[in-house]
Amino acid sequence: MPSSRFTRWKDTIFGFVDRYPDWLWFAVWIAGIGILLLWDLFFLNAPALHLLMTALRNTLLAGLLVVLFALLLGWGTGTALFLAERRRRRVLYLVSSFFINLLRSVPQIVGMLAGYVVLTIIIERTGGIDPSTLLFWMSLITAGVLFNDITDLIRARVTQFAALDFYPAMLCSGVREARIINIEILWKNSRAHLLHVMMSVFGMAVFLQCSIDFVVSVGLSTDVSAVNFPVTLGSLLATLDSKQDILAIGTALTDPSYFGFLFTRHLQGVSVAFAITFTLLCIQQITDGFVRRHRL
Repeated sequence: MPSSRFTRWKDTIFGFVDRYPDWLWFAVWIAGIGILLLWDLFFLNAPALHLLMTALRNTLLAGLLVVLFALLLGWGTGTALFLAERRRRRVLYLVSSFFINLLRSVPQIVGMLAGYVVLTIIIERTGGIDPSTLLFWMSLITAGVLFNDITDLIRARVTQFAALDFYPAMLCSGVREARIINIEILWKNSRAHLLHVMMSVFGMAVFLQCSIDFVVSVGLSTDVSAVNFPVTLGSLLATLDSKQDILAIGTALTDPSYFGFLFTRHLQGVSVAFAITFTLLCIQQITDGFVRRHRL
């Protein structure tokens, strides 16, 4: 009986892992970040712990805002381009396509850096911006260089379904074209595809945000520095304490006896580096697991 019960539990667990790999990796991420914060609670000083938790919160919040803004921009742009092409509004379609392709040709990191330069100029001239407002604009800038992935998906899905017989049949039945596109095609038949690309956008948002914030922390001008921007994992990694902690990893490689001190004396930099790397790894695995589960 105990063996049979153990077998049933084992089959249930492995069956869940096999059927829901994305949820498994989400649980792994939650557990990993939870263990990290619990360890920091015991060994990291209170100001540094508060700074780390604020940076993690701002980074994840910014990523979610980027996904929301990119979804709105991509959804609106994709449907507008499809309707302009379908209704033969050639000038509008060509002009819109030109500006979108021009934006697409600019490297994402360069586009974000240009946006941050504009924010820097505004901070210099106004004397400062509320951190929550600044986080909003930072996320909007990031969404502006990432929404094209959602635009491409929207156009591809709508074009694919518009070639089927049901599209003209619903038009003949008196259904509004906006409802066919937004409800019948995108909401009812493309949710899994949209969720997939939104996960990818979230991962890219976290990566780009951390990269740019690290660059910004070096200083864009003599008047504006990382102090003017909300703290994120990227900007926290660029602080002097974190840099020294990261350099200590090199010491541990040459002197293995020093390895144990990384998790007590140099915890801030190691924690930030782990949080960034572990989060990006889990996002990739969650995205891949979602693709396998839905067979996209």
